[in-house]
Amino acid sequence: MTRHAKNCTAGTVYTYHERKKDTATSGYGSKSIRVGKDSVKDFDCCSLTLQPCRNPVITPDGHLYDKEAILEYIIHKKKEIALKLKKYEKQKSKNEAEQLEIGQAEAESQKKAFMENEANPVKMINNSTEASTSGSTSISNMKQGKDKALPSFWLPCLTPSASASVMTKPDEKVRCPMSGKPIKLKDLIDITFTPINDRDTKTSLITKQARYVCAVSNDVLGNSVPCVALKTSGKVVTMECVEKIIKKDMIDPINGKKLTDKDIIRLQRGASGFSASGIQLDAKEIRPSMQA
Repeated sequence: MTRHAKNCTAGTVYTYHERKKDTATSGYGSKSIRVGKDSVKDFDCCSLTLQPCRNPVITPDGHLYDKEAILEYIIHKKKEIALKLKKYEKQKSKNEAEQLEIGQAEAESQKKAFMENEANPVKMINNSTEASTSGSTSISNMKQGKDKALPSFWLPCLTPSASASVMTKPDEKVRCPMSGKPIKLKDLIDITFTPINDRDTKTSLITKQARYVCAVSNDVLGNSVPCVALKTSGKVVTMECVEKIIKKDMIDPINGKKLTDKDIIRLQRGASGFSASGIQLDAKEIRPSMQA
């Protein structure tokens, strides 16, 4: 048997390469990919800018943001919500005015019909007699005024018009871009990272692989090290330090204040690249598929 090229169309088998090529060109079929390290943020980077935070703040769920970036996001979302509310109120008032006009027109038509029947009662009796003696109504589209009621797609004057899309009332709450929960400025917690003391003053902080350490145990922090933030002092420590030292007395070792379970906020970290890191690394886009 002779060898064929990858794009050979004479074979009876729909190969994997051909299916993959057709999926990429046609836009059909779901696509999945495992993201690399360039697509995963570091534990000390902002969830919006993906850059190391200058003024780090966290939400009660542990999502890290740069203070400037999250403030710009909240202001932008508030303006967007105000604009949507304005459009919604305008559409609502317009619909109410239209309903009022329709009600007034219907009342006027009923009044006019009543006045005509009262002015000529003989005509009303004759109409009712003819309707009862006929026994059946016509099903023709062109009789009894149905030629004006039914739409006709080949006559421009009778073509039905498309109504404007109806807006639903927008959500008035600004939500966290990561968790989707409502976020407020007063709920953001200021935290501080403890820089590593490596006596390297020439290398910038952003280019260092190890930038920060635990404020208590002096262990190097990274994506593979679970970290928590202490709400009372704003310091970042490792989860191992919390389990072995802090949870025994529930006292902040930085300032000596009493801690509760809500004061220990676990930081949402990026993936480490290991399969057991607990972070979803597979990105999938579900698209319509072709069926034979």
